[in-house]
Amino acid sequence: MPDDTILCWKSTLTSNGHVTVADYTAWRAEGEAGKRKIAEFFRDRVRERYIEPVLVLDPDEKNGFSIMALSCLMIETYETFRQGWPSSDNKSALAFCRFFDREDLFHDFRGHAQQFYKSVRCGILHQGETTGGWQITRTSGKPLFDPGTHTVHATKFHALLAKVIDKYQEDLNANLLTSDIWKHFLTKMTAAIDNCEP
Repeated sequence: MPDDTILCWKSTLTSNGHVTVADYTAWRAEGEAGKRKIAEFFRDRVRERYIEPVLVLDPDEKNGFSIMALSCLMIETYETFRQGWPSSDNKSALAFCRFFDREDLFHDFRGHAQQFYKSVRCGILHQGETTGGWQITRTSGKPLFDPGTHTVHATKFHALLAKVIDKYQEDLNANLLTSDIWKHFLTKMTAAIDNCEP
């Protein structure tokens, strides 16, 4: 893996605004002193890939379907870091179950994780549409999730995911590098860097 491979395009952590493999490697070598930079880099990376593309759109240009597609990608990515999985191959359904079971901001979805995975995540990915009667809305005043109609409010869902990522950064900062949260993160980050190789 070339040291100049860019892992994050927009960050205030470096003078050129990019985070490279070399930057990440240097912060890893700093031990505990480098972990805050790594945690911030991760937040920057997720925000530029999954959060900012939605936030910069004019409200009239936003589409609930595309917001939920990005949101599902973000959940699966986030869970691979949380769990320390090099990939989510054969673990995608488990990723959504663990996410909804753990994240208090999404408590409304507890008991619906399998259905959400099948009808929203897999529906969007494999059918280009939600399935099983699940619906997506962006209508003002609607709840995050209506279990009676299986309707998900895409904008609210996405906004809460941004908060989950912020909280993850805080959790990383609050724990030692020897903790499980860091062991899992570092395992996944190694795999992510390895996947960048040509």
